[in-house]
Amino acid sequence: MSATNEIRKHLLIQAPQSRVWRAITDSAQFGAWFNVRLESPFVVGQTTSGQITYKGWEHVRFTLQTEALEPETRFAYRWHPYAIDMNKDYSSEPMTLVEFLLEPQDGGTLVTVVESGFDRLPPERIEEAFRMNERGWEEQLRNVQAHVAA
Repeated sequence: MSATNEIRKHLLIQAPQSRVWRAITDSAQFGAWFNVRLESPFVVGQTTSGQITYKGWEHVRFTLQTEALEPETRFAYRWHPYAIDMNKDYSSEPMTLVEFLLEPQDGGTLVTVVESGFDRLPPERIEEAFRMNERGWEEQLRNVQAHVAA
């Protein structure tokens, strides 16, 4: 496995695991901190889509395929990472797997985000998708933390 195949980020959030779980797996709450207006809930085996609401990215459509909802421990989905060119059809590309892993720690919840499978992408997309998502997951974990604290 290469150094650009997997992103792994951790953040300890001072909130109960059940609260963090709801923030991550309730599509309305997910949308609030992820900056996307989702049109349907997360259901294993189904697609969830919506419009990005982050300033400057409103032209981008967000779509994911829910893989797993393991209560209060693991939420996993597949998506096309950094698929921002609206003139390109990404549907034939492999998707990466994103996993949110939750575990109790030190009176709070340790949240680990793992995104893997970048090396399966077309060679010309690997480096930029990896770079943008590595930075992006740090920001998104802080967004979850702020959302839970609000």
